[in-house]
Amino acid sequence: MDTTTAKSHIFAMLDVDGDGVISRPEYLARPGRAASALGRDEGDPLVAAARAAHERVYASMDADGDGRVTFEEYAAWAGAGAFDEVCRQALGSLFDLADADADGALGRAEFTRLRAALGNPADSAAKAFDALNADGDGRVGRDEYLASIRDFVTDGASLMAETLHAGSVRD
Repeated sequence: MDTTTAKSHIFAMLDVDGDGVISRPEYLARPGRAASALGRDEGDPLVAAARAAHERVYASMDADGDGRVTFEEYAAWAGAGAFDEVCRQALGSLFDLADADADGALGRAEFTRLRAALGNPADSAAKAFDALNADGDGRVGRDEYLASIRDFVTDGASLMAETLHAGSVRD
């Protein structure tokens, strides 16, 4: 998959209502959806950190500040620089919500719950877990998870995204 196709895939996932733009409420609902699915209370400091990180991403993504990100805006913004500057922290904050024991790695159940909270079918999430768990230790570390997403955004390919391609790729 090339980077334009990867960006189109991610954009379609973030455009929850399918109206051709990522609205601020659509994007900023992600941490709340994840927290709810992962059993985190709204008062949890990790939820607050996730919300703040997502606010920074949206502000960075919405180039003209109108509260609506078009595909053109998103495509021009998405890439290695944006990932490294703001997306890594936001996606890492969602990983942290799923990491119930705060050990820096997700087991299969934690990983699957996170991916399901972001809209991936459970069977696709299980395949993605297997792809990222190359050493077979039953755990996916934070860095390898984030590197896989970065690869997808910047190169159009990653171990996790390849397994999700048949289903619904969600960042």
